[in-house]
Amino acid sequence: MTAHEPEEAHRLWGERFNAADLDGLLALYEPNATLVPQPGQAASGAEAIREALGGFLDLKLAFDWVETRPAIRAGDLALLHSRWTLSGTGPDGSPLNLSGTTADVVCRQPDGTWLLAIDNPWGTG
Repeated sequence: MTAHEPEEAHRLWGERFNAADLDGLLALYEPNATLVPQPGQAASGAEAIREALGGFLDLKLAFDWVETRPAIRAGDLALLHSRWTLSGTGPDGSPLNLSGTTADVVCRQPDGTWLLAIDNPWGTG
């Protein structure tokens, strides 16, 4: 499934993350997209994003959108802001709880669908 409205990109991302569907996650990104897996780091392009997301999926964490706001649109671009949580057990066996607010950019494709161009889950930092 693809995003036909900008906000659907976040919903689909959460569903695919929780299903541990790495290929499905990657299908939500433009080929030259950039992901910020940690503050101050950037992973650009499909292979770098695959590696970064694969590391998170390997932890088998639970992802949840706490709040999603309407997209801010400008032509074929849209800015998404949503609050999220990620919880589970870290590699050392201790509880792992992360949260943040995205600042993501999605772009409308020629077929009318929307793909992530910039995925910054640490958008407030």
